[in-house]
Amino acid sequence: MNDFSWNRRAFLVAGGAMGMAGIGTALTGPRAAGRDGGRDGGSGSEHYVTGAPQPDLPPMEVTLPGSVARLDGVDLWYWDTGGAGPAVVLLHPATGSGHVWGYQQAALAEAGYRVIGYSRRGHRGSSPVDPAAPGTGVEDLRMLVDHLGLRDFHLVGTAAGGFLAGGFALAQPERLKSLTIACSIVSVADPQVRALVPWLYEAWWNALAHDLRELSPSYRATNRAGHARWNELHDLSRGDNPEVNQPAGLVASLDTMSRITVPTQLIYGDADLISPPPIARKLQAAIPGSALTILTECGHSAYWERPAAFNQALLDFFKRQAS
Repeated sequence: MNDFSWNRRAFLVAGGAMGMAGIGTALTGPRAAGRDGGRDGGSGSEHYVTGAPQPDLPPMEVTLPGSVARLDGVDLWYWDTGGAGPAVVLLHPATGSGHVWGYQQAALAEAGYRVIGYSRRGHRGSSPVDPAAPGTGVEDLRMLVDHLGLRDFHLVGTAAGGFLAGGFALAQPERLKSLTIACSIVSVADPQVRALVPWLYEAWWNALAHDLRELSPSYRATNRAGHARWNELHDLSRGDNPEVNQPAGLVASLDTMSRITVPTQLIYGDADLISPPPIARKLQAAIPGSALTILTECGHSAYWERPAAFNQALLDFFKRQAS
């Protein structure tokens, strides 16, 4: 057996054991609750949402036709449900695009929100990243919300979208009603983060398939249609663009996140191999008054694997800010 095979097998076995241990703690520990229940997720709390993935929900893609915002040297593909309610802007993962938010689009709009999703540079429907002049995600987001006439809004970023969400909250806090960061390590350079997930910086990790890294074993086992649709949307996520990532702009870290003044919640999965709960707790300790929700049997794509619980966490949090 070569070193690659041994390291990968040892990691996956250890990761599975850690995930099951986390599930056991969530189901039997002092924060335990019934299915999709839990303690109040108020300021500074830690809230567990138990239960398994929902295989009865159909895999979804956004249904609204998109538009293209022609901004200063960049075209960004976006969709907008419209309406007079508070605005929610969704920031997709690196493995997705503005098309992945089907589970959130209808649910949030039906709750009375104006919901907006878009593809960042280099992703499906938007301009490619020019390595000589890549711009920044923070500035592109500012231009887009200005283009849409948004004075303030709720910002939700998952995975790589969490990098941008954290950076925007530091750069433009006056524009935000609230901040939600889901399943994100926020910074690849922060030494405290690197120490918690050293495998992310190993060559063998990057050789694994995206779905193995990002979807939990429970989801892959129980929702074959959703698993296949996630892979399909991932394969389409770059369109004709080369796989070049745009810099977020203002780089967030555990130290800089302590300066966030916006009401903040964190949503993480206990079976997430990329951003496991210890990273979420580091972020919660860093961001004053932030609330943490942990979804059990959930991997790195919480918005997709546990959409009902994910959406409810968003709606409950938005309502608390309004009151």
